[in-house]
Amino acid sequence: MNPAARTVRHLSGFSAAFATVTTLFFAWGFIASNNDPLIASLKASFHLSYTEALMVQLVSFAAYGVMSFPAAALLGRVGPVNAILAALGVMIASCLLLRFVIRFQDFALILCALFVLAAGMTTLQVAANPLAAALGPPESSHFRLTFAQAFNSLGVVLGVNFGSRIMLDERVIKAGHAPIINEADRILALDAVGETFLLIAAMLAGLLVFIAASRRQIGAARAAQACPQPTSVLEALRSRWAIFGAVAIGLYVGAEVSIGSVMINFLNQEEIMGLPLETAGFYLANVYWMGALIGRFIGSFLLTRLPAPRLLLIAAGMASALCLLVALSDGRVAGFAALAVGLFNSIMFPTIFTITLERSGVSQASTSGLLCLAIVGGALLPYVVGQLADQASLSLAFFVPMLAYGAICVFGILAQNGRMARQPAAR
Repeated sequence: MNPAARTVRHLSGFSAAFATVTTLFFAWGFIASNNDPLIASLKASFHLSYTEALMVQLVSFAAYGVMSFPAAALLGRVGPVNAILAALGVMIASCLLLRFVIRFQDFALILCALFVLAAGMTTLQVAANPLAAALGPPESSHFRLTFAQAFNSLGVVLGVNFGSRIMLDERVIKAGHAPIINEADRILALDAVGETFLLIAAMLAGLLVFIAASRRQIGAARAAQACPQPTSVLEALRSRWAIFGAVAIGLYVGAEVSIGSVMINFLNQEEIMGLPLETAGFYLANVYWMGALIGRFIGSFLLTRLPAPRLLLIAAGMASALCLLVALSDGRVAGFAALAVGLFNSIMFPTIFTITLERSGVSQASTSGLLCLAIVGGALLPYVVGQLADQASLSLAFFVPMLAYGAICVFGILAQNGRMARQPAAR
């Protein structure tokens, strides 16, 4: 085979493997986004405060703190495809577990099942993010991961629409923003939750079969790319860039999740837009998360024209300014400002992730494990937002993501200026 034909074949293999891996990004976006309508449904069903309802996010993202390093160790031992298949199996089992425990009408049992689901999703992300970045030339890794994350956003948009239609249907949540009082209505609402996750389990089963059938293709494409193996899952802790990138990832995820988690109830408030819960869920899916989807496609193009740190700085600065506007205003101005944050969220995760991967100076598996560990920020910031919402207001709670985006601006400035050594920090 001549060199030109060999090059075309390699590129074709990379493209096919990358397309297969993007289905994983779609899947976990679809599943994770169902937490947003789930929070609104459980808040009404169990008469929860904002702080209590946001325990859904705290428990889900706490799994990243528990599972990220074990997932990185599994990735280093069995490889990305086997780690992905194991993760999908755990996620299927957890959806079936959630469908089973719903019958007991116990909020704590529901949280336990969600923790198991998030543990599987953690392993999936630890394996899939560096795999997508590695399936092609290193110089285009920013573009590749951002493009893959666009399909994650597509999954989020469809997932929120899917979950809102089933879990927040007006026949299920009849009382608007008020709690469900009637026992029959509570049973109906919780059955809708169980039905949602049963359908998700079926989707995951199909995905598992698809990935298993494509494992050789993915393995061959990855083998063609040099991928350093970790000496320890803890080696990322020796890298200043890995640690700073982990902080930035944690703040970004915490800010994004906080806003998405309260958006339905925020838009439902009379002083903001007074929307019914199902309609607010539609706005969340088709404005906030659709903005992230559109932004990732636009960002994929812009990353071929602008340095990733500069684009990150612009996006984080705009998101911080919009959160300040929300905190200081009300009515439709506040509502649409909050929804507009989704557009600027779009490129943050993949650019922070790839900047950190390329500068950490240690293996991708250990760096990915640390970055996914930092996603635990998705648990901590929503808890702070819930506390502030309960004690002050949902509008003032937007000061929390505003500060988080400000810190990401600092990461972007340092990355743009080339500050901090790229080599691992001293022990």
